[in-house]
Amino acid sequence: MSLTTNDSQKLLVLNKPKGYLVTRSDDLGRKTVYALLPEWVYTEGWMPIGRLDLDSKGLLLFTTDGQIGNALTKPGHCIKTYEIWVRGHVMDEHIAQALKGVQSPEGLLKALEVEKIGTGGAKTKLRVKIDEGKNRHIRRLFGALKDPKYGTPLKVLELTRTHIGFFELDVPLGKWRFLSTEEEKKLLKKLK
Repeated sequence: MSLTTNDSQKLLVLNKPKGYLVTRSDDLGRKTVYALLPEWVYTEGWMPIGRLDLDSKGLLLFTTDGQIGNALTKPGHCIKTYEIWVRGHVMDEHIAQALKGVQSPEGLLKALEVEKIGTGGAKTKLRVKIDEGKNRHIRRLFGALKDPKYGTPLKVLELTRTHIGFFELDVPLGKWRFLSTEEEKKLLKKLK
């Protein structure tokens, strides 16, 4: 894919599958997101904005501009939206606690919004919005809550980032594209 006049020269998006590390290289030889991107993304120093853990998938932005990266990851500056499947029965009390927050060694973990969007057996599908991203934030937040029926911690089974700010994931799994200059402008305008 080559750059056109409508393409951002500072931002590209990847739909990250499970099983890829968000890092430039791995001492253990595991696959990194750079295996999914053209070689020039690595050699020209494009860096991921934020992280998604090995078991997570979805929207991942890359940039060559450190100021953009910092602006999009600074707590309180940019809302990120996730769809998650949780093992356990998520009750209104759980949602209230997730909004209030739970203490962790890394500080308070909380969500801005939590919406129940589906159920299947003993699993609940949620849409979660956060404006910061501590390490494994959502997984640890829900893991601190207990299933009322079994007394076991809720467990995030699947996590997909669907939005960063207004920008919605729109590329197939494992594929990438440049943001348009219009999308870049709109995304960065909200940060000023």
